[in-house]
Amino acid sequence: MADTTVDIVEGCRLPVLRKNQENEDEWPLAEILSVKDIPGKKVYYVHYIDFNKRLDEWVTPERLDLKKLQFPKKEAKTPTKNGLSGSRPSSPERDVVRPARPGPHPPVTLPPVTPAPLHQTTQPQPQRKSLEINVQPAAAPSRGKTLPTPKRKAEPVSLTSQPSPATPSSTETPQTYPPAREAFTPKSNNREEHEPLTTNGTTRRLIPSQPGRKRKANCGATDEIIKVFQYNSPRCPSAYLPSGEDSQDSTDGIPTAPRMTGSLVSDRSHDDIVTRMKNIDCIELGRHRLKPWYFSPYPQELTALPILYLCEFCLKYLKSLKCLQRHLTKCNLRHPPGNEIYRKGTISFFEIDGRKNKMYSQNLCLLAKCFLDHKTLYYDTDPFLFYVMTEYDSKGFHIVGYFSKEKESTEDYNVACILTLPPYQRRGYGKLLIEFSYELSKVEGKTGTPEKPLSDLGLLSYRSYWSQTILEILMDLKSENGERPQITINEISEITSVKKEDVISTLQYLNLINYYKGQYILTLSEDIVDGHERAMQKRHLRIDSKCLHFTPKDWSKRGKW
Repeated sequence: MADTTVDIVEGCRLPVLRKNQENEDEWPLAEILSVKDIPGKKVYYVHYIDFNKRLDEWVTPERLDLKKLQFPKKEAKTPTKNGLSGSRPSSPERDVVRPARPGPHPPVTLPPVTPAPLHQTTQPQPQRKSLEINVQPAAAPSRGKTLPTPKRKAEPVSLTSQPSPATPSSTETPQTYPPAREAFTPKSNNREEHEPLTTNGTTRRLIPSQPGRKRKANCGATDEIIKVFQYNSPRCPSAYLPSGEDSQDSTDGIPTAPRMTGSLVSDRSHDDIVTRMKNIDCIELGRHRLKPWYFSPYPQELTALPILYLCEFCLKYLKSLKCLQRHLTKCNLRHPPGNEIYRKGTISFFEIDGRKNKMYSQNLCLLAKCFLDHKTLYYDTDPFLFYVMTEYDSKGFHIVGYFSKEKESTEDYNVACILTLPPYQRRGYGKLLIEFSYELSKVEGKTGTPEKPLSDLGLLSYRSYWSQTILEILMDLKSENGERPQITINEISEITSVKKEDVISTLQYLNLINYYKGQYILTLSEDIVDGHERAMQKRHLRIDSKCLHFTPKDWSKRGKW
């Protein structure tokens, strides 16, 4: 369908033929990122708009629909002080000329998405309707100690602003959960949002009442009692939250900007045309051949190879099969370096210090970047620990997946990056990695949360794990003295080591929170219970805490590094 007389350049947009999941033809809009000449014809590297970047690919001219071709905006030249013309390349994703639009309208430039400070309001967006917890504002301070009260509503932080598998990960914004003193407020429109919680007896931050909204009793504290009811079925519990208790561990820190440290920083300045394109065609790792999803900064001379060979034990990259065979005669490793801290059956976990085993850690990060879009940590591995999950057979311990965590995290992150290699996905290993990270948090006596932003697959795995873990606790509650069982949000968090914000967001995501007779209840319908039981029957891989041999270290002492 391509016309050879039309010159297609980088930045053009046009429909491209591809197969969907049902193996049917579709023509989604795509952007040309690169053009390459091969003997006989040209090929084009395209990114499908509104699709994940891992679907990007090289296509032939026959798959292009030139009837709807959109050319990129020309560079706008601006004069400089020395009289020379200066220009700034326009981004094809933001500045696009649409020829089909009549009239001399200028091209529209979309501003980059940046999170607003917490004191600003945002325009309502259509989202899934849900039931949320209401929080009563704190009493006004006494005279002489009046604090300045903001006149604007607190910034709502959405829990559902996460990428789905059909959204481009290149435009994701960091996911931010509310601090411990935030809770939920019912809205009349279809949106989920949070407001900072002001606990009783605190005048640190005042939230003025909004017109047209009636606030009920103070039921937002996370340590308020949850009482379990029966609903629809004798085995379907629900819960309520009576008022009158304050949260004992609300934090002072309010996240006002994206996080700029760690392995998943939100700075996208590195996201140029080069890093938006996959540079490795195929990776051979042991008995598996992997097709990378994203760019990874392997040495430039290796990117032209048809296959990149990796030693599956030390993860060293080599340019040919002969080099790999020669390396295997010298490599003495048959398992990841570090300490084996868990073994049950054929599954083992190894703890690897990013400072003591720097070369292995860097090679692991380069491999992981092939399948993680937002990962930016490659070489500075000293502040991180790596926990590698392996599967054992007669030839050694083969890597299945891993997660990393900071030695010292001020935000209570217990996971920085997490990855299950593609050959082992959809087999329960992802939840096993997540469960192991929380098992370490239990030994450390902390609550933890994954570093944001989560990838689309990471978000699905964490939501599934949180849902199953919380439902498992609620369904195991037993009544005492003939009364319905009770539990608090804080108790759920302490039992699971899941941070309270994640507990609350999961309850809201499952639509379990209801307001009934002056109290907040959590209602589990038969559908939720049946779905949970079916999911748990399929979950055969679980962490056995008796098989864990782990002693946490105090990394605040530099001597431990």
